[in-house]
Amino acid sequence: MNWFKFCPHCATELEWLPRMEDGGATERLCCTSCGFTHWNNPTPVLAAVIELDGRILLARNAAWTHKMYALITGFMEMGESPQDGIRREIKEETSLDTHALNLIGAYEFKRMNQVIIAYHAQCSGVVQLSPELVDYKLMTPEDVRCWPSGTGYALADWLTSRGHTPQFLG
Repeated sequence: MNWFKFCPHCATELEWLPRMEDGGATERLCCTSCGFTHWNNPTPVLAAVIELDGRILLARNAAWTHKMYALITGFMEMGESPQDGIRREIKEETSLDTHALNLIGAYEFKRMNQVIIAYHAQCSGVVQLSPELVDYKLMTPEDVRCWPSGTGYALADWLTSRGHTPQFLG
């Protein structure tokens, strides 16, 4: 997990201290000098199961060393709704236009301390990848394989909602 080591207000080294909260006793990283508490709340991340001409778009990130393909994802910008954020991410990363957007669900991604808000996006246009992505695949729902974490579960839930039995990698 990405924890602060020093207080962002006064630079004192943070310490794990017991705290009493609504859910009972817990430990948080706290500053003994100014009282700052690092809550380490999960970051919201947006994801899209993009449907283009009846097929699902999966893309490969340029920063990934493995050859995994996944959903389009991104962070919300300050002042935008999750729906506007995922529309923006889809446009920025693929150049596609989003015509319909429906919530699939919210999924924990503990390894990255994130909560994924996933949508099904019906899109049109010609795929033109941003430099952030190096490749993409368009797959029929029957041929898509899910992965056992965050966005993979969102994809599985969407497939199930469409009458398909999700198949997982591995």
